[in-house]
This record gives sequence, structure tokens and C-alpha cells, in this order.
Amino acid sequence: MAVRQAIKNHQQEQRLFFVRAVIMVLVVLILVGILATRLTFLQVVNYSHFTTLSQNNRVRLEAVPPPRGLIYDRNGVVLAENRPSYQLEITPEQVRDLEDTLARLTDLLSLEEAEITRFRRELRGKRPFQAVPVKLNMSDEEVAIFAINRHLFPGVDIQARLARHYPLGEEMAHVVGYVGRIDERELARIDRRNYSGTTHIGKIGVERFYEDVLHGQVGYQKVEVNAQGRVLRVLEREAPVPGRDLVLSLDVGLQAAARRALEGRNGAVVAMDPNTGEVLALVSKPSFDPNLFVHGIPASVFNELRNDRYQPLFNRALSGQYPPGSTIKPIVGLAGLEAGVTTAARTMFARGYFQLPNDDRRYRDWRREGHGLVNLDKAIAQSSDVYFYDLGVRMGIDRMSPFLGQFGLGQVTGLDTTGERPGLLPSREWKRATQNMPWFPGETVITSIGQGYMLATPLQMASMTSTIATRGERVRPHLLRGIIDPVSGDLRLHETEWLTPVQVSRPEHWDQIIQPMINSVHRSNGTAYWSTGRFIRGYTLAGKTGTAQVFGLAEDEEYDEEGLAKHLRDHALFIGYAPAEAPRIAVAVISEHGGSGGRVAAPIAREVIDYYLLREDR
Repeated sequence: MAVRQAIKNHQQEQRLFFVRAVIMVLVVLILVGILATRLTFLQVVNYSHFTTLSQNNRVRLEAVPPPRGLIYDRNGVVLAENRPSYQLEITPEQVRDLEDTLARLTDLLSLEEAEITRFRRELRGKRPFQAVPVKLNMSDEEVAIFAINRHLFPGVDIQARLARHYPLGEEMAHVVGYVGRIDERELARIDRRNYSGTTHIGKIGVERFYEDVLHGQVGYQKVEVNAQGRVLRVLEREAPVPGRDLVLSLDVGLQAAARRALEGRNGAVVAMDPNTGEVLALVSKPSFDPNLFVHGIPASVFNELRNDRYQPLFNRALSGQYPPGSTIKPIVGLAGLEAGVTTAARTMFARGYFQLPNDDRRYRDWRREGHGLVNLDKAIAQSSDVYFYDLGVRMGIDRMSPFLGQFGLGQVTGLDTTGERPGLLPSREWKRATQNMPWFPGETVITSIGQGYMLATPLQMASMTSTIATRGERVRPHLLRGIIDPVSGDLRLHETEWLTPVQVSRPEHWDQIIQPMINSVHRSNGTAYWSTGRFIRGYTLAGKTGTAQVFGLAEDEEYDEEGLAKHLRDHALFIGYAPAEAPRIAVAVISEHGGSGGRVAAPIAREVIDYYLLREDR
């Protein structure tokens, strides 16, 4: 029997088709609505935002670091300049695999581990779009090698920048200082916006002290870049304001003369104009090459400098604190005159030692047989210790210490540089505060000849000498002579800063200590005559020798210079100024472990003064 087949229901099929068509149209309309809404959001609501993003894919804002100001000596000799230098930089956001890039650069350019470590450290403080240097001061050969392979390193580029250079090297290192890479501590104290694009900052010396003057103001430029981030053209530019140039009071020729005079010896020489406070020479030996620090000194080289037994990194002129020895005898004598405990005419018999009442200890004179009958003139000219032992006890530490403080001892001079130390001017109050002990009479005895606790820097001794030369007038020592305006080129001179003068009750008291200083150099019985005074021609030098003990001797022990190791020998010191009747230069010299101040330090001072006063081209 045949099976009946159902007949198609066309109406039901039409309804199903209609429903599906409606659903499809609704889905399409919804999707079109979503798309239209999204397009409206992107192109209308967020138009400005995405326009900026699009523009930033093509236009980039870059900082333009200002050229650092130059540094000159008083005669226009360049002490610090800027030279072109090439460095390899990586922009992190443009590098797909940073580790692979560093590995390939190491193979290509032989990057050192220290360079990669520094790069990683600086990378932490930068934004992804900021370039970070990975290799500094590239050689011409390294530049050529990378240029050939440049297409293999997207996000890596060579930038030409100005790098600091010090033409005179170690001759000016301790006074001019040097610049180095900005570290994290410096980032915390500087204006980051003004240092955008700047990689170096002053570390020590004049470079550090006058950083704000030398740096200038940052500029900006808008540049068009391609997809790889390489600059195609500059669209806008706001030029940076260059740092201002400095003119220092230093005299390069005098600095060189002082270094020659110290040849073969470690020590310091400070020379200044007593009338203006201008520092004419500031030498510390041994020294170092500041150019080593500009691009990052290798650890091995730095350790060698740091561990050198002669400490070339140590600025003896500013940070070296030494017993001033007999160089302070003129102002101790002036203190005695002012205190009324002695007069120029008073005499005493100075045997070979001094004793306090009811004390068996003998404080010996440098001349074992003593100086015989002496007055103030002879005591200064021949440097009688016993005379000043007696004078110190008569005066007492409570009158001596404040008077010496008027000459700047025990306090920084305020020189416009870094690293100056204050020395030490002992007093009863100081000892009680620092050691919780009373002051003993024997300490007054040795303080009166610049020994014991007393310490002074060569700069302080030069400033003290200037005050004697001007008969009490005091000026603050300074290195800056003037600042050059970058626009007009005019030199704005530094103004002399006058300090509280040393007041004396009778003007002739100055004569009564200055004439013995002249006699010390120009009379045959003076401590500096045979080594220095008899060779001077054309001017009169007022000076005072000094010898500072490095270690103490037992009461009956003899000082045998020849039998001692060099590092145990006395320091040799000398202070002086010339011409004595119209001072133009004051000098302080210390020769470490040089022995006699008259035999060693005084001739060094004479060479310096000879150059300054007698050179034909002055």
C-alpha cells in the first residue's frame, strides 16, 4: 500500500523566512549602530586626544641642552672648554629586544661590563622614549663600525655632543675641578626640567661651586621622525641659553711657576693679592688628570688613584690641615703686645729650654744651645721658641686664642670652591666640649709656637699673611674675577668682600712684628737669609719660616732628620709677602716632610714671588 507524502506549507515557510530576515536586519542595524557609535567616539568625542597621539607618532619634542660656559684664567687662557664627542644612545621604546641588542652591540663594539652596568642604572631613571647613552666618547673607528651596521639596530643611534675638556690637565685639577655623569643623588637636588638632555654636572671645585652659572637654560625643538624614530627634520626650535663664561683670578703662569718650585716634593702653595683677596695660584701636589673623570673613570684607574700612598686626589691647599708651627709667631707676638704682657724693648735670656713653675718637664728650643738675650725682633727673626713659650704662658690661652681667631684661624675662609676645611684653633672651651677635659698650662706652651692641637690649611695661612701685609685689613679670598655676559660679551667683575678688620691699640705694633719678618729674610742672622734672602733682587720680602713636627719627641730625644724615614720628617712651612712696603702678593708654602722651613719652603716662596714681580712680560 503506498505511503502518502505531506504537501509543503508555503505560508509557514514565508513566515519563517520573514522572521529570519527581520532578525538579520536587526543584527546588521545593531552592528552598524555600534560601529557608528565607535566611530563617533573616536572621531568626534576623542578627536583632540587621538589627533595628538597621531601627531606624536610623527612629531617629537626634544630637549636641547645648553652649551656649558667656559672657564678662563685672568689672562684669557682656557682652563675648561667644550669639545665635540660622539656617544651611542638607545631609545628603549624603539627596541624590541633590549638584551639581544646589548649582546650584539657588545660583540660589535666591545662594550665593557662597566658601561652596561651604568646604562642599566641610568635606564631606571628614564622614560621609555628618552634616549640613554650606552657608550661615551666613541673613537672615529667605533663611529665608522657602527655606521656601517646601523640598519641592524633600530632604536640605536649616534649623537654628537659637546664634552668637557681640561687643556692643562693636572695643573689646574684641584682648583677648577671636573664634571661627571649626573648620579641619583644629584637628580634629587637639581631642576630636572632644566637638566633635560644634560648628562654631566660639576662634581668638585669651581665646576661644582658655580654650576648654576655655568649650566645655562635648556632649549626645546619639535622634530619630525620616521617609523624607526629617526629625525627627519626640525619643525620648531627654541634655542637654549648658553652657560656664562667664568674668568678666574688665577694666573696660569704663576700656577706653573709654583708647581715647578715644588718639583719633587708633595705639598701646597697658595698665593693671593692681599689688597683684593684674589687667589693668584692654588697648587696641590701631587695631582691628577681631571679628564679621566669626564666620561667615567675605569674602576681600576680610580682605585689606583685612591690607594696611591701620596693621595693625588687630596687637595692639600684647602683640605690639608697642618700644625702651622712658627709661622704664627708674628701674630702671637702682636697678641702679646696688645695684651700688654710684652713690649718690643723687653728682653729675656732664652736658653735651650723652657720650664713651667713647679714642673720638671723641659720644653726645648729648636736651637739646642738657645738664642741668648732676645727681644721681640730677634725672637721672630731667629724664631726663638723659648721666647714664645714664655710669652704664651704670660698671655694665657684665654687671651691668645680669641686674638688669633681674628686672623681667620680655626674657621673656613669662605673661598668660592668646594672641599675647604676649617683647621683647628684650640681653646679652653673647645677642649671641654670635645674631650670633656680641662686645659693644661703645658698646652698653652706648645700652642704659642703653632703646635699641639692647632691646625691650619695653606689657604688660611695665606689669608693670615694677607692680613699682616695690609696691617689688619681683611678681605675674603676668592677665585672668581668676573663673569662674561653671553650676549654682550662684557665682563662683570667680582666685588671685593671686606671682613671685620683686626684692630690694634697702637699702629706701631704692626711695625714691631713686620720689621722682624723682614729681618728674618734679609738679615744674616734671620732663619731665611742664607737660603732665600741673599738671592733676592729688586724687592723686599717680609716672611716667617716654620717647621711642624709630625710626631712627638721624648724629652731627651734628639731629632735626627737623616736617620728618619721620610714620612716621619717635619713639615717645612713659610709665609711671606712682597714688596714689604707696598704688598702685591702674599704666599703660603708647605712642603710635606720637607724638614726645615728656612731651607726648603722659603726658596719655594721666593721662586713664586720672583716670577710674579720680576717677569718681563707681566
